[in-house]
Amino acid sequence: MFDEEGSTGRGDAGPAKPGSQSALRMRNQLRLTDQLLRGGPATQAELSRLTGLSTATVSNIVKGMHQAGLVTLTATTSSGRRAHSVRYIGDSSIAAGIDFGRSHLRVVLANRSHQVMAERQIPLPLGHDATVGIAAAAKLLDELLTEKAIARSTLVGAGAGIPGPIDRRTGKVIQGAILPEWVGINLHERLKSALDLPVFIENDANLGALAQITWGAYAAVPNLVFVKIGTGIGAGLIVNGALYSGSIGVTGEIGHLTINESGLICRCGNRGCLETIASTATMIQLLSRDKAHPVDAEDIVQHAKSGDSTTLRVLEDAGTAVGRALANISNLMSPDVVVIGGPLATLGELLLSPIRRGLLRHAVPIVGENTTLATSALGSRSEALGAVSLVFQHEPSQQNI
Repeated sequence: MFDEEGSTGRGDAGPAKPGSQSALRMRNQLRLTDQLLRGGPATQAELSRLTGLSTATVSNIVKGMHQAGLVTLTATTSSGRRAHSVRYIGDSSIAAGIDFGRSHLRVVLANRSHQVMAERQIPLPLGHDATVGIAAAAKLLDELLTEKAIARSTLVGAGAGIPGPIDRRTGKVIQGAILPEWVGINLHERLKSALDLPVFIENDANLGALAQITWGAYAAVPNLVFVKIGTGIGAGLIVNGALYSGSIGVTGEIGHLTINESGLICRCGNRGCLETIASTATMIQLLSRDKAHPVDAEDIVQHAKSGDSTTLRVLEDAGTAVGRALANISNLMSPDVVVIGGPLATLGELLLSPIRRGLLRHAVPIVGENTTLATSALGSRSEALGAVSLVFQHEPSQQNI
């Protein structure tokens, strides 16, 4: 288990960076909160044992949560000693999570107790520009607040993700995004102005990774890779319990690892990138030949589950290529778990089996054998839920907890 004492991030003043000590402290608070919600009131010693956090870490977090009005403390005895029973009472803070996709927009409203208050996904036209996407997000957010009678004053901020790299230094979308019409815009400033809220932005794969350790089943996993296989392919990296963002925020560009030096030209300008072999766009192109109407990702899932040999062969080639790329990452960081997300994740072992074969073939044996592969249980909500967690990690009132 990892707690504040195990952090290697920088304890910068101000809003927490995803890989900072403040972000790790917030993750530990979420772990403690989850335990209180699942198991009910408990003493600090019991919370330390149940969460794996040190007694000093639990004491500091409980003290901050008590000061913030999130928990109550009741005198009790434990093993004959005086103690305090900690009960979580929550607060009214709500965060918005926004997921901008190539052809969709999803908005989620959720509280710190991991209760989703409202959510909706709507289609967006292919090739939409930032003005259209941001206006749609603002409109959908207002609609959800009205429908659920949620006071806007309870919103502490909005997190947002897009399928592409963002320069953390400037807040601008940079070359390589699946939404080329968005390249060059300052997404942070544009979204902040449209929503009139504090805004925090990330690459969608990073948000998917964050969701796995805050909403998913991997809260206790220190090293995790989340791979989103969609129109593009990206990865989010959790290292020592925190999101790894590198020096400028551009990490996990697994889709642009070279798999075949004689392969097709990629949109990034290189040749034979993983995306040219294993993205859903490539699969759709291959499987739509000789079809009256092009297939989509849902068709791929249905055809694979029904045993269509052509679809299964395409998945075999794509999965093996993904596994080879993951072997390179695994040899570098030796993750505990690799979680596969995106529209094909519901295929389960039909997708994981070829990925596993590629991983085991190209990874150092002991690394490949000790890396767990799984599909995301959060489905298409991963990125939006991760965006909610991003807000609560950055919320100013939480920085001293």
